[in-house]
Amino acid sequence: MPRPARPDRHAQPRRKARPRGDHRTRQPAHEYELEVLRGLEQVAATELSGVPLARDVRDLRFWYPGDPARLTRLKAAQAVYRVRTWDVPRPRGLLGHQQLGELTDFLLGTVQMGAHRSFRLAAAGKESAVMQRLAEELQTSLNLPHDPEAGELLIRLRPEQDGPGWDVLARITPKPLSARPWRVCNMAGGLNATIAYAAHKLAGQREQDRIFNPMSGSGTLLIERDLMGPSAALVGVDVNPEAVTCARANIQAAGREIEVAVRDALHTELPARSFDLVMADLPWGDAISTHQANETLYPAFLQEMHRLTSQRGRLCVITHEIRLFERVLAGQQKWNAHELFQVASGGHHPKGYLLSKR
Repeated sequence: MPRPARPDRHAQPRRKARPRGDHRTRQPAHEYELEVLRGLEQVAATELSGVPLARDVRDLRFWYPGDPARLTRLKAAQAVYRVRTWDVPRPRGLLGHQQLGELTDFLLGTVQMGAHRSFRLAAAGKESAVMQRLAEELQTSLNLPHDPEAGELLIRLRPEQDGPGWDVLARITPKPLSARPWRVCNMAGGLNATIAYAAHKLAGQREQDRIFNPMSGSGTLLIERDLMGPSAALVGVDVNPEAVTCARANIQAAGREIEVAVRDALHTELPARSFDLVMADLPWGDAISTHQANETLYPAFLQEMHRLTSQRGRLCVITHEIRLFERVLAGQQKWNAHELFQVASGGHHPKGYLLSKR
């Protein structure tokens, strides 16, 4: 859609022009952008490609005329932001009477979507006098309290990537999408749900798979897989009774029925070749276990999972103990492995590997 002519380039918020010749739906559209963990961009892009009406996608920024509630169901993104660009050379320009009114209308539209109860600003120099004044003005015009640490309406300001203006991004949900509504119980070292989703997608989703989740913790890998669709079996075990209780609480909150038991993953007494896919978030020696204990755990784990998987079974492993895991892999002859992803999350950079039997 060509940009309309304007007598004053500072008077209106600007949206990126859509390509000429686009004769698709004429419904009103808004511009959005996905926030994604670094390393999972392609998984998020693939999921976004399945959203009807999402168009003009570029670097996870896109136009969408549909109900924004559809975007809140995305699983690979950390968050979804509604985006507008203002032709102002610096954030101070947003304090102009007309610009502030336009900004307020834009943010109120986002509040209407997500029922946010407070707001906060995220920008370089957010402690500056300009940002403090902007927060004060928005607190009045939005009729929302400014909570600099935990405000639900997260408002990001940044320079326009390929122009002279400033982007304003407003998160459409009060919490990140990675904070799944089913998570009513947390455990130390719990896996980010978006990583769990990506691991399942990249490991391959098949209805005939019998799936095993050793050291299942709070149940993230189990629940994310069950929500993706049917499988032949889905079983989790953890040696910690508190973890199993936590997982069961999350499973119930998700409205699912998944078998989870208190059992040592290395001594399950299950028959050989019981599973087609094993999904494992191994201890990293950080919040759970120790580096010394993992020296013994990792080779024993690969041995037992080899016994439990079918002839063409797969093993997906997520770990931040990268050097140890790759050293153990190099010293064994039973598995072929390739790297699926490396992701930045919470100060860690875990890798996902997919192993198949030799």
